[in-house]
Amino acid sequence: MIVQWRKSTHSGGVDDKACVELGRLARGVGVRDSKDPGGGYLTLSGAQFTNLIARLKQDSAR
Repeated sequence: MIVQWRKSTHSGGVDDKACVELGRLARGVGVRDSKDPGGGYLTLSGAQFTNLIARLKQDSAR
């Protein structure tokens, strides 16, 4: 399976150290550092990814 990675719209320019990419995997969602695409990725189930996004939104609202 070829994974098509999408860069976050919140990623900034060249000096942004918090750039991430997401990819749809056979068993969930892959999350990787866009500055180091060969460095591996974190695999989250659909439920884990949904919970992560909800938590990030909750934390950013504070």
